Amino acid sequence: MRPARALIDLSALRHNYHLARERHGGRALAVVKANAYGHGALRCARALHDEADGFAVAFLAEALELRAGGIDAPILLLEGVFDVAELAEAARHRLWMVVHHEEQLRMLERTPLAGPVDVWLKVNSGMNRAGFVGDAVGPAWQRLQASGKVGRIVLMTHFARADEPERETTLEQLQRFEAATAGLPGERSVANSAAILGWPQARRDWARPGILLYGADPMPAEGNGLRAVMTLESAVMAVREIAPGEPLGYGGRFVAERPTRVGLVAMGYADGYPRTVPDGTPVAVEGRASRIIGRVSMDMLTIDLTELPDAGLGSRVELWGDQVPVNRIAQAAGTIAYELLCNVKRVGVEYVRR
Repeated sequence: MRPARALIDLSALRHNYHLARERHGGRALAVVKANAYGHGALRCARALHDEADGFAVAFLAEALELRAGGIDAPILLLEGVFDVAELAEAARHRLWMVVHHEEQLRMLERTPLAGPVDVWLKVNSGMNRAGFVGDAVGPAWQRLQASGKVGRIVLMTHFARADEPERETTLEQLQRFEAATAGLPGERSVANSAAILGWPQARRDWARPGILLYGADPMPAEGNGLRAVMTLESAVMAVREIAPGEPLGYGGRFVAERPTRVGLVAMGYADGYPRTVPDGTPVAVEGRASRIIGRVSMDMLTIDLTELPDAGLGSRVELWGDQVPVNRIAQAAGTIAYELLCNVKRVGVEYVRR
Protein backbone atom coordinates (compact mmCIF):
# COMPACT_ATOMS: atom_id res chain seq x y z
CA MET A 1 0.00 0.00 0.00
CA ARG A 2 1.27 3.46 -0.89
CA PRO A 3 2.25 5.13 2.40
CA ALA A 4 1.09 8.67 1.59
CA ARG A 5 -1.63 9.69 4.03
CA ALA A 6 -3.19 12.55 5.97
CA LEU A 7 -3.69 11.94 9.68
CA ILE A 8 -6.50 14.08 11.13
CA ASP A 9 -6.26 14.59 14.90
CA LEU A 10 -9.80 15.25 16.13
CA SER A 11 -8.59 15.96 19.68
CA ALA A 12 -6.48 18.81 18.29
CA LEU A 13 -9.53 20.10 16.44
CA ARG A 14 -11.54 20.24 19.66
CA HIS A 15 -8.61 21.86 21.49
CA ASN A 16 -8.41 24.61 18.87
CA TYR A 17 -12.17 25.23 18.95
CA HIS A 18 -12.15 25.63 22.73
CA LEU A 19 -9.15 27.92 22.52
CA ALA A 20 -10.97 30.12 20.01
CA ARG A 21 -14.15 30.32 22.04
CA GLU A 22 -12.28 31.01 25.27
CA ARG A 23 -10.10 33.68 23.65
CA HIS A 24 -13.04 35.43 22.02
CA GLY A 25 -15.79 34.90 24.58
CA GLY A 26 -19.42 34.54 23.60
CA ARG A 27 -20.32 31.89 21.06
CA ALA A 28 -18.45 30.53 18.07
CA LEU A 29 -19.50 29.01 14.76
CA ALA A 30 -16.99 26.39 13.62
CA VAL A 31 -16.31 27.08 9.95
CA VAL A 32 -16.26 23.76 8.08
CA LYS A 33 -16.66 25.02 4.51
CA ALA A 34 -14.55 23.56 1.69
CA ASN A 35 -14.72 20.11 3.26
CA ALA A 36 -13.45 21.59 6.54
CA TYR A 37 -10.46 23.09 4.75
CA GLY A 38 -9.58 19.65 3.42
CA HIS A 39 -10.04 17.81 6.74
CA GLY A 40 -13.45 16.22 6.10
CA ALA A 41 -16.49 18.34 6.93
CA LEU A 42 -18.77 15.64 8.29
CA ARG A 43 -16.14 13.94 10.46
CA CYS A 44 -15.01 17.30 11.86
CA ALA A 45 -18.57 18.44 12.51
CA ARG A 46 -19.37 15.19 14.28
CA ALA A 47 -16.25 15.59 16.43
CA LEU A 48 -17.41 19.08 17.46
CA HIS A 49 -21.16 18.45 17.47
CA ASP A 50 -21.66 18.26 21.24
CA GLU A 51 -19.42 21.25 21.89
CA ALA A 52 -19.76 23.77 19.06
CA ASP A 53 -22.42 26.48 19.13
CA GLY A 54 -23.01 25.88 15.44
CA PHE A 55 -21.28 25.57 12.10
CA ALA A 56 -20.70 27.70 9.01
CA VAL A 57 -20.40 26.51 5.42
CA ALA A 58 -20.18 28.33 2.11
CA PHE A 59 -23.35 27.17 0.36
CA LEU A 60 -26.42 24.95 0.52
CA ALA A 61 -24.94 21.66 -0.73
CA GLU A 62 -22.30 21.76 2.01
CA ALA A 63 -25.01 22.27 4.64
CA LEU A 64 -27.21 19.48 3.28
CA GLU A 65 -24.29 17.04 3.52
CA LEU A 66 -24.03 17.84 7.22
CA ARG A 67 -27.79 17.55 7.78
CA ALA A 68 -27.83 14.18 5.97
CA GLY A 69 -24.98 13.06 8.23
CA GLY A 70 -26.97 13.81 11.38
CA ILE A 71 -25.72 17.30 12.23
CA ASP A 72 -28.75 19.08 13.69
CA ALA A 73 -26.92 22.09 15.17
CA PRO A 74 -27.33 25.56 13.61
CA ILE A 75 -25.60 25.90 10.23
CA LEU A 76 -24.95 29.26 8.59
CA LEU A 77 -24.73 29.65 4.79
CA LEU A 78 -21.96 32.21 4.36
CA GLU A 79 -22.79 32.89 0.70
CA GLY A 80 -26.51 32.86 1.37
CA VAL A 81 -28.83 31.32 -1.22
CA PHE A 82 -28.74 31.64 -4.99
CA ASP A 83 -32.40 31.21 -5.98
CA VAL A 84 -35.93 30.66 -4.67
CA ALA A 85 -35.60 26.88 -4.64
CA GLU A 86 -32.51 27.12 -2.44
CA LEU A 87 -34.29 29.54 -0.14
CA ALA A 88 -37.12 27.06 0.36
CA GLU A 89 -34.62 24.25 1.02
CA ALA A 90 -32.70 26.36 3.49
CA ALA A 91 -35.87 27.18 5.39
CA ARG A 92 -36.99 23.53 5.36
CA HIS A 93 -33.69 22.41 6.87
CA ARG A 94 -33.63 25.22 9.45
CA LEU A 95 -30.48 26.81 8.05
CA TRP A 96 -29.33 30.29 8.88
CA MET A 97 -28.36 32.42 5.91
CA VAL A 98 -26.28 35.46 5.15
CA VAL A 99 -28.00 38.20 3.16
CA HIS A 100 -25.37 40.34 1.50
CA HIS A 101 -26.94 41.93 -1.60
CA GLU A 102 -30.19 43.40 -2.86
CA GLU A 103 -31.42 40.42 -4.87
CA GLN A 104 -31.20 38.11 -1.86
CA LEU A 105 -33.21 40.63 0.14
CA ARG A 106 -35.88 40.84 -2.56
CA MET A 107 -36.01 37.06 -2.77
CA LEU A 108 -36.80 36.85 0.92
CA GLU A 109 -39.45 39.53 0.65
CA ARG A 110 -41.39 37.91 -2.20
CA THR A 111 -41.05 34.17 -1.44
CA PRO A 112 -43.63 32.42 0.76
CA LEU A 113 -41.92 30.37 3.46
CA ALA A 114 -43.25 27.76 5.86
CA GLY A 115 -41.74 29.60 8.78
CA PRO A 116 -39.32 32.38 9.70
CA VAL A 117 -35.59 32.05 8.96
CA ASP A 118 -32.66 33.50 10.86
CA VAL A 119 -30.62 35.97 8.82
CA TRP A 120 -27.11 37.29 9.20
CA LEU A 121 -27.10 40.69 7.53
CA LYS A 122 -23.68 41.41 6.09
CA VAL A 123 -22.15 44.87 6.25
CA ASN A 124 -19.43 45.90 3.81
CA SER A 125 -17.07 47.73 6.15
CA GLY A 126 -14.20 48.06 3.69
CA MET A 127 -13.38 44.70 2.18
CA ASN A 128 -15.58 45.70 -0.77
CA ARG A 129 -16.42 42.14 -1.70
CA ALA A 130 -19.93 41.59 -0.34
CA GLY A 131 -22.40 43.33 1.95
CA PHE A 132 -24.51 46.45 2.33
CA VAL A 133 -22.63 49.72 2.67
CA GLY A 134 -23.13 52.47 5.26
CA ASP A 135 -26.54 54.10 4.93
CA ALA A 136 -27.98 51.06 3.13
CA VAL A 137 -27.63 48.84 6.20
CA GLY A 138 -30.46 50.37 8.24
CA PRO A 139 -33.05 50.18 5.43
CA ALA A 140 -32.02 46.58 4.67
CA TRP A 141 -32.52 45.68 8.33
CA GLN A 142 -35.93 47.38 8.33
CA ARG A 143 -37.02 45.50 5.21
CA LEU A 144 -36.01 42.18 6.73
CA GLN A 145 -38.05 42.96 9.82
CA ALA A 146 -41.05 44.10 7.79
CA SER A 147 -40.99 41.01 5.58
CA GLY A 148 -42.49 38.81 8.28
CA LYS A 149 -40.16 36.03 7.08
CA VAL A 150 -37.27 36.58 9.49
CA GLY A 151 -36.77 35.44 13.04
CA ARG A 152 -33.47 36.76 14.35
CA ILE A 153 -31.14 39.19 12.57
CA VAL A 154 -27.42 39.03 13.38
CA LEU A 155 -25.27 41.87 12.05
CA MET A 156 -21.92 40.80 10.65
CA THR A 157 -18.90 41.97 8.70
CA HIS A 158 -15.64 40.45 7.47
CA PHE A 159 -12.09 41.77 7.84
CA ALA A 160 -9.69 42.09 4.93
CA ARG A 161 -6.40 42.48 6.83
CA ALA A 162 -6.86 41.15 10.36
CA ASP A 163 -3.73 39.06 9.88
CA GLU A 164 -1.66 42.27 9.64
CA PRO A 165 -1.50 43.50 13.25
CA GLU A 166 0.69 46.47 12.36
CA ARG A 167 -2.00 48.03 10.15
CA GLU A 168 -4.97 50.14 11.26
CA THR A 169 -7.30 48.69 8.62
CA THR A 170 -9.12 46.38 11.05
CA LEU A 171 -9.88 49.19 13.47
CA GLU A 172 -11.09 51.34 10.58
CA GLN A 173 -13.41 48.55 9.46
CA LEU A 174 -14.72 48.19 13.01
CA GLN A 175 -15.49 51.90 13.12
CA ARG A 176 -17.38 51.71 9.83
CA PHE A 177 -19.31 48.68 11.03
CA GLU A 178 -20.29 50.40 14.27
CA ALA A 179 -21.40 53.52 12.41
CA ALA A 180 -23.46 51.53 9.90
CA THR A 181 -25.21 49.46 12.60
CA ALA A 182 -25.65 52.18 15.24
CA GLY A 183 -29.09 51.96 16.82
CA LEU A 184 -29.93 48.57 15.33
CA PRO A 185 -30.74 45.85 17.86
CA GLY A 186 -29.43 42.33 17.66
CA GLU A 187 -26.28 40.28 18.03
CA ARG A 188 -23.03 41.02 16.22
CA SER A 189 -20.35 38.88 14.58
CA VAL A 190 -17.11 40.36 13.26
CA ALA A 191 -14.16 38.19 14.31
CA ASN A 192 -12.57 35.67 11.95
CA SER A 193 -9.59 33.56 13.04
CA ALA A 194 -7.02 36.34 12.86
CA ALA A 195 -9.27 38.77 14.72
CA ILE A 196 -9.96 36.21 17.45
CA LEU A 197 -6.23 35.88 18.07
CA GLY A 198 -5.03 39.40 17.44
CA TRP A 199 -7.80 41.96 17.88
CA PRO A 200 -9.55 41.98 21.28
CA GLN A 201 -11.45 45.06 20.08
CA ALA A 202 -13.30 42.77 17.67
CA ARG A 203 -14.94 40.57 20.30
CA ARG A 204 -18.71 40.55 19.93
CA ASP A 205 -21.50 37.97 20.36
CA TRP A 206 -20.38 35.42 17.75
CA ALA A 207 -16.91 34.43 16.52
CA ARG A 208 -16.29 32.61 13.24
CA PRO A 209 -13.08 30.57 13.65
CA GLY A 210 -11.92 28.95 10.42
CA ILE A 211 -8.25 28.29 9.69
CA LEU A 212 -7.26 28.37 13.35
CA LEU A 213 -9.51 25.36 14.00
CA TYR A 214 -7.13 23.32 11.89
CA GLY A 215 -3.99 24.50 13.67
CA ALA A 216 -2.60 26.93 11.11
CA ASP A 217 -1.96 30.20 12.92
CA PRO A 218 -3.07 33.11 10.72
CA MET A 219 -0.98 35.65 12.62
CA PRO A 220 2.63 36.37 11.64
CA ALA A 221 3.93 35.81 15.17
CA GLU A 222 2.83 32.27 15.98
CA GLY A 223 2.64 30.99 19.53
CA ASN A 224 -1.08 31.06 20.24
CA GLY A 225 -1.21 27.46 21.44
CA LEU A 226 -2.84 25.96 18.37
CA ARG A 227 -2.30 22.29 17.60
CA ALA A 228 -1.86 20.92 14.08
CA VAL A 229 -4.89 18.87 13.07
CA MET A 230 -3.53 17.45 9.80
CA THR A 231 -0.25 15.61 9.51
CA LEU A 232 0.64 14.99 5.88
CA GLU A 233 3.11 12.13 5.80
CA SER A 234 4.60 9.41 3.64
CA ALA A 235 7.69 7.19 3.62
CA VAL A 236 10.97 6.70 1.85
CA MET A 237 10.38 4.26 -1.02
CA ALA A 238 13.93 4.09 -2.44
CA VAL A 239 17.44 5.38 -1.70
CA ARG A 240 20.31 6.24 -4.03
CA GLU A 241 23.68 7.97 -3.90
CA ILE A 242 24.66 10.74 -6.31
CA ALA A 243 28.15 12.13 -6.78
CA PRO A 244 29.24 15.77 -6.65
CA GLY A 245 28.20 17.58 -9.80
CA GLU A 246 25.29 15.25 -10.60
CA PRO A 247 21.83 16.80 -11.10
CA LEU A 248 18.63 15.52 -9.52
CA GLY A 249 15.06 15.51 -10.85
CA TYR A 250 13.23 17.50 -13.51
CA GLY A 251 15.21 20.39 -14.91
CA GLY A 252 18.30 19.44 -12.92
CA ARG A 253 17.55 22.23 -10.46
CA PHE A 254 19.50 20.60 -7.65
CA VAL A 255 23.12 19.74 -8.33
CA ALA A 256 25.02 17.84 -5.63
CA GLU A 257 27.97 19.70 -4.11
CA ARG A 258 29.12 16.60 -2.18
CA PRO A 259 28.32 12.88 -2.18
CA THR A 260 24.60 12.98 -1.46
CA ARG A 261 22.29 10.28 -0.20
CA VAL A 262 18.85 10.82 -1.74
CA GLY A 263 15.57 9.49 -0.36
CA LEU A 264 12.69 9.06 -2.80
CA VAL A 265 9.35 9.79 -1.10
CA ALA A 266 5.87 8.74 -2.22
CA MET A 267 4.30 12.21 -2.31
CA GLY A 268 3.87 14.70 -5.13
CA TYR A 269 1.88 17.63 -6.41
CA ALA A 270 -0.96 15.30 -7.49
CA ASP A 271 -1.38 14.62 -3.76
CA GLY A 272 -1.49 18.33 -2.96
CA TYR A 273 2.10 18.94 -1.94
CA PRO A 274 3.12 22.16 -3.75
CA ARG A 275 5.38 21.83 -6.77
CA THR A 276 6.78 25.32 -6.25
CA VAL A 277 8.75 24.71 -3.03
CA PRO A 278 12.50 25.38 -3.38
CA ASP A 279 15.44 23.23 -2.38
CA GLY A 280 15.86 23.39 1.38
CA THR A 281 12.16 23.28 2.24
CA PRO A 282 11.93 21.41 5.56
CA VAL A 283 10.67 17.89 6.15
CA ALA A 284 11.05 15.63 9.19
CA VAL A 285 12.37 12.06 8.79
CA GLU A 286 11.52 9.90 11.80
CA GLY A 287 11.36 13.09 13.82
CA ARG A 288 14.66 14.57 12.59
CA ALA A 289 15.08 17.60 10.37
CA SER A 290 15.85 17.17 6.69
CA ARG A 291 15.08 19.04 3.48
CA ILE A 292 13.62 18.81 0.01
CA ILE A 293 16.20 18.57 -2.79
CA GLY A 294 15.17 18.61 -6.42
CA ARG A 295 11.88 19.60 -7.98
CA VAL A 296 8.67 18.04 -6.67
CA SER A 297 7.10 15.80 -9.32
CA MET A 298 3.55 14.54 -9.77
CA ASP A 299 3.84 11.44 -7.61
CA MET A 300 7.23 11.68 -5.88
CA LEU A 301 9.68 14.06 -4.27
CA THR A 302 13.27 13.72 -3.14
CA ILE A 303 14.87 14.53 0.20
CA ASP A 304 18.41 14.72 1.57
CA LEU A 305 19.36 11.75 3.77
CA THR A 306 23.11 12.46 3.82
CA GLU A 307 23.14 13.43 7.50
CA LEU A 308 20.71 10.66 8.46
CA PRO A 309 22.66 7.45 7.79
CA ASP A 310 20.20 5.22 9.64
CA ALA A 311 17.20 6.52 7.66
CA GLY A 312 16.23 4.50 4.65
CA LEU A 313 13.57 2.40 3.04
CA GLY A 314 10.33 2.75 4.98
CA SER A 315 11.42 5.73 7.11
CA ARG A 316 8.47 7.95 7.97
CA VAL A 317 8.54 11.44 6.41
CA GLU A 318 6.41 14.30 7.73
CA LEU A 319 5.68 16.90 5.06
CA TRP A 320 3.72 19.07 7.46
CA GLY A 321 2.17 18.60 10.88
CA ASP A 322 3.39 18.87 14.48
CA GLN A 323 7.08 19.14 13.58
CA VAL A 324 6.87 20.97 10.26
CA PRO A 325 4.23 23.75 10.49
CA VAL A 326 2.10 23.98 7.37
CA ASN A 327 2.69 27.75 7.41
CA ARG A 328 6.40 27.15 6.74
CA ILE A 329 5.58 25.08 3.67
CA ALA A 330 3.08 27.67 2.49
CA GLN A 331 5.64 30.43 2.85
CA ALA A 332 8.21 28.40 0.91
CA ALA A 333 5.64 27.82 -1.85
CA GLY A 334 4.58 31.47 -1.99
CA THR A 335 1.01 30.74 -0.90
CA ILE A 336 -1.07 30.36 2.27
CA ALA A 337 -1.89 27.40 4.49
CA TYR A 338 -5.56 27.59 3.49
CA GLU A 339 -4.69 26.63 -0.09
CA LEU A 340 -2.37 23.79 0.86
CA LEU A 341 -4.85 22.18 3.23
CA CYS A 342 -7.75 22.50 0.82
CA ASN A 343 -5.69 20.97 -2.00
CA VAL A 344 -4.81 17.69 -0.29
CA LYS A 345 -6.21 14.81 -2.34
CA ARG A 346 -5.56 11.23 -3.43
CA VAL A 347 -3.82 10.31 -0.17
CA GLY A 348 -5.41 8.05 2.40
CA VAL A 349 -7.15 9.88 5.25
CA GLU A 350 -7.12 8.49 8.79
CA TYR A 351 -8.86 10.01 11.79
CA VAL A 352 -7.21 9.70 15.18
CA ARG A 353 -8.00 10.87 18.71
CA ARG A 354 -4.75 11.42 20.56
